Amino acid sequence: MHPSKIEPFFAALKAANPQPQTELEYTSVFELLAAVLLSAQATDVGVNKATRKLFPVANTPQAILDLGLEGLEGHIKTIGLYKSKARHLMETCRILVEQHGGVVPRTREALEALPGVGRKTANVVLNVAFGQPTMAVDTHIFRVSNRTGLAPGKNPLAVEQQLLKRVPAAYAVDSHHWLILLGRYVCQARKPRCWECVAAPHCDFRPKTPAP
Repeated sequence: MHPSKIEPFFAALKAANPQPQTELEYTSVFELLAAVLLSAQATDVGVNKATRKLFPVANTPQAILDLGLEGLEGHIKTIGLYKSKARHLMETCRILVEQHGGVVPRTREALEALPGVGRKTANVVLNVAFGQPTMAVDTHIFRVSNRTGLAPGKNPLAVEQQLLKRVPAAYAVDSHHWLILLGRYVCQARKPRCWECVAAPHCDFRPKTPAP
């Protein structure tokens, strides 16, 4: 994608959705962290279904610890890989209580030191909770970045680094959400819905998919 197309590409996405939000449901930074941790290889819809039952019962690190491993597993067993995710979340809660006073840390290093929290999860928390212009490159962002020519790369880290260089500062904080939603609902894997895409005039993908 030619640099001259990048600003209008994001301007179109912003005009269509001025205040994009994550589709994960949460009411605190800890709930966000827990939801993102549980969302690996799972859909936001599936995670929300589980956390609607979990969070009213336990929505702090100490409350999760008090619930116990079996109790936690019982609340999230509808999510894929729930046993390993439960262990990771329990250990994360223990570290938060013992090392951070029960508060979610605001640095990448401290977040990535938590079990089950990799670079992508840390980027989501830093972006959504703390407003940092990070890029959590999931399968949707990876696909959109390569297909449109916005930020080509052979792996998620390469795409992330390209996005950090190419996305204009005015769009940096929200661009993560715009790209995820674009990939989830419009620029889909099997057949991109180009005829519905507000940013299609600025995209390098050819030929555009015609309306059915």
